[in-house]
Amino acid sequence: MSIRFNIAAITTTLSFLLTPAPVLANDYLDNLVKLIEPKTSQTAAIVSPLDDSKLTLAHNAEQLFVPASTMKLLTAVAASTALGKDFTFNTQIDAYVGVNNQRIEGDVFIRFDGDPTLTSQHLNSLLKQLKQRGLKHIDGNLYLVGDQQETLQAPGWVWDDLGICYAAPVSRYIVNQNCVKATLSPTLADERSEFSISQFEPIVVNNSAIFDKVGDKAFCELELKRQPNNHYLLSGCFAGNKPLKLAIAVSDPANYAQQTMQRLLNNNGISLKGEVLLTSKRPSNTLLIAEHQSKPLSVLLDTMLLKSDNLIADSLLKRLGQYEYGVEGSFTNGSLAMQTILSKLGVDLSTANIIDGSGLSRYNLISAKQLMDVLLLIDKKPELHYLIDSLPIAGKTGTLQYRSGYRQEPLKNRVLAKTGSMQGVSNLAGFIKQDGKLTQAFVILENGYSPAVKKAEIKPFNVLLLQSMLEQG
Repeated sequence: MSIRFNIAAITTTLSFLLTPAPVLANDYLDNLVKLIEPKTSQTAAIVSPLDDSKLTLAHNAEQLFVPASTMKLLTAVAASTALGKDFTFNTQIDAYVGVNNQRIEGDVFIRFDGDPTLTSQHLNSLLKQLKQRGLKHIDGNLYLVGDQQETLQAPGWVWDDLGICYAAPVSRYIVNQNCVKATLSPTLADERSEFSISQFEPIVVNNSAIFDKVGDKAFCELELKRQPNNHYLLSGCFAGNKPLKLAIAVSDPANYAQQTMQRLLNNNGISLKGEVLLTSKRPSNTLLIAEHQSKPLSVLLDTMLLKSDNLIADSLLKRLGQYEYGVEGSFTNGSLAMQTILSKLGVDLSTANIIDGSGLSRYNLISAKQLMDVLLLIDKKPELHYLIDSLPIAGKTGTLQYRSGYRQEPLKNRVLAKTGSMQGVSNLAGFIKQDGKLTQAFVILENGYSPAVKKAEIKPFNVLLLQSMLEQG
């Protein structure tokens, strides 16, 4: 059956779907889905008009699916509600006394706050604040304050992802997104490779990888093994003859922060009598002598939703746990806090399984109905409307800017949605915009999405369904 024939059939079916037929509406949606869904996938779909003039249409709405990054919609609403849109992460430097005679007597403490946007430049600016007051020597230790026992990855994160910045460790110690950029380049003489990073990055990579320049090897794949103290082994093969950009996740963020701070002290000409050490607590009788604030939550959520930033999402999840229970935030108490906050807002998550805030965990389970409840909450609460402006716009911004099927009419500029993609998962949840206003909320979930099916299909399931909705008007 051709795609042209499918779309015609879908359009005919939708003409009945959008008429008030309480008994038959979902039967028609079920039939519609059967026309277009891959036979190897599990799918769910729910469409809810925002003006209450038409029926909500649902297919498998209560069944649980792996949500992938659509989970970030829950994180955004919970964080906005509990923390407020003006919330900031604060990185602070404390000491028992201020700068006097070009020195600070005693120990100095840097309180790392789990700021997912903190960079080495920000830390350098903190030291420069002290240097401008004349600081040249610290007569004690420099303690980096953070959680020494925290879990850095949530249960259900795929092992293969852990060396990639996509799944960088979530810690109170975050510097440069806990990510190191590098380049693997082919040599001219043979198949060996050269690995290069900034000379200032405190990681060690032992490289034995090769380039398959002519494509004559039966199997060719790179492998990155993580070892203690931010040491790595890079081996295997890369098919091609051009340099490859790499983004390597730091495996020991506390050690990375230590090494970074030692370098920054040296660069600023500030000597240290003691050492750069780690601690879990800052003394109560110290004075605040320098501070860096992150951008407010509204800006962080804009980045999180638009770019699907996992580190921001899970840093906020941990902060929700700290906010709700008054202890160090974790994936466990953060997930429970998010469920509690959203339940108080009327979102029934009793059947869901929430493990993280990013959607990276394969153990997350949520239904289309639960995601729809979150979308309707965003639409109905004026204080959450700003989140709509942060959603990717089809063919224009974020993760929908270049996605196949969303760069052309009728979807371009008319779909605003959070994507959720990982191996075997293709989800979308958001709004349809027509004539300058939001008209419908929708959730489309697909699990069991085979790479072989994806490669062979003409158009994805979610594209066909949304095109049919918009063509029907």
